[in-house]
Amino acid sequence: MDSLDLEVLTRARAWLADGHRVMLATVARTWGSSPRPPGALLALRDDGRAVGSVSGGCIEDDLMHRLRHEGLPAQPQAVSYGVTADEARRFGLPCGGTLQLVLEPLHSPAPLDELLARLSRGELVTRRLDLASGRATMSAGHADQGPHFDGSTLISVFGPRYRLLLIGAGQLSASLARIAATLDFAVTVCDPREEYSDEWSVPGTTLTRDMPDDVVMAMKPDARTAVIALTHDPKLDDLALMEALKSPAFYVAALGSRHNNDVRRERLREFDLNDAQIERLHGPAGLYIGSRTPAEIAVSIAAELVAMKNGAAADTLLNVRDAKLALDIAADTLSSCAVK
Repeated sequence: MDSLDLEVLTRARAWLADGHRVMLATVARTWGSSPRPPGALLALRDDGRAVGSVSGGCIEDDLMHRLRHEGLPAQPQAVSYGVTADEARRFGLPCGGTLQLVLEPLHSPAPLDELLARLSRGELVTRRLDLASGRATMSAGHADQGPHFDGSTLISVFGPRYRLLLIGAGQLSASLARIAATLDFAVTVCDPREEYSDEWSVPGTTLTRDMPDDVVMAMKPDARTAVIALTHDPKLDDLALMEALKSPAFYVAALGSRHNNDVRRERLREFDLNDAQIERLHGPAGLYIGSRTPAEIAVSIAAELVAMKNGAAADTLLNVRDAKLALDIAADTLSSCAVK
């Protein structure tokens, strides 16, 4: 889950423990362009203080106005913004954007205590809120679940952030790790080579010197996990890819030219991977943006990573199926500069 949304739940629980009443606003559904995705949270305190976000600010202002003049709703309720062009302009929504929120009154910290306790244990949790009764229940979540609202029941999914495993601790990995951290990925870096791992200094990441295939198996990649091989060393990259391509990981990619990745696919067939598994490999990794430097290549890889995370077809975004040929130049440039 987004770290901002975890902060919303934590702050809301603290406010409730201090005796305040709180209204929790959840983005339930969106149509067209929208500033925040379904599941995004905003907590409003009874004195008008707020944490979180459901828009660029205008909807938050309107919700604060409602809270001050109408108080907390007695029961959970759904409200919509941006239904008309005038409302879209008034609330600062993108052209054609419509946003539906569920507003839930909270009067004690008890509803959030169990949720936060389970999240602290690293659990994935599904929370169901019945609008008619106001009753919320929790159960174990699944990695392929997402938020859903059918008009009467709001399903929210809370739990571990998306994970990213980078094979290689070189300059490109450092640039990509920093970007991924800002995108709220939990980043693990694997490199058994001392000359690289000893120099790793990116804060907020986890470094391991174990062999890549052992690390992948230990992580047990799920549908919220991505694995990217960046070492240019088949002995390291292929071991990780061999295990990652068998897993439900949503994005598995490798650095290198198109030719080198075609050769890599042939090698992977020797590990008894089938055609469907090998087809999942994104290689060369990244979208074409004319990148040449390690930092620019990191941006291109991060862009494809986000596209896959959000279910966007990479070749639809930037005609990647043809343009990706140009990544050969970037990969060769990187290799010649000895950036591992």
